[in-house]
Amino acid sequence: MPPCALVLASNGTEDLELAIIVDVLRRADVKVLIASDHDKITLLNGMSLNPDIRLNCVANLTFDCVILPGGDRRFAEKKVVGDILRMHERAGKIVASICAGPLALAMHDIYPGATVTGYPFAKLILEQAGYKYTENRVEVYGNLVTSRGPATSFDFALKLVEMLVSEDTSIEVSHVLLCE
Repeated sequence: MPPCALVLASNGTEDLELAIIVDVLRRADVKVLIASDHDKITLLNGMSLNPDIRLNCVANLTFDCVILPGGDRRFAEKKVVGDILRMHERAGKIVASICAGPLALAMHDIYPGATVTGYPFAKLILEQAGYKYTENRVEVYGNLVTSRGPATSFDFALKLVEMLVSEDTSIEVSHVLLCE
């Protein structure tokens, strides 16, 4: 059975991050579901899409990985988002966030004290919440994966492929995408 990832998205989610993450994971045969609290969402730079499933339908399900792209902080602040992230943390599943997404970790006390990265404006907030902040393109702390922003989306997604499928598959997908 292929691994399954849940991507949390809303109005205002960063277009590139969502598209690249979903595309790279699907190229690696990871089953990806995009969940939102809306039937149709408009991303930060105007791309629209219909999520695969409503957030409330997956709120009590566990996936191999849950991913929070950057974008709308109000969405990241929602209790259901925190509950999903916390449930996956407790289950030892991969919790991944990129750009402003790592702010949800601080908002919901997910992996307190972890080493993380994120978009530069998040540094002070994350450090004040007790996280160790780095400027690495991708930071892995156990089963927590964080990344900086749109330009690091390929690195982030390929790291998730490595963790969910295999290093060989990550390398194969990287070659196909000319990311080497």
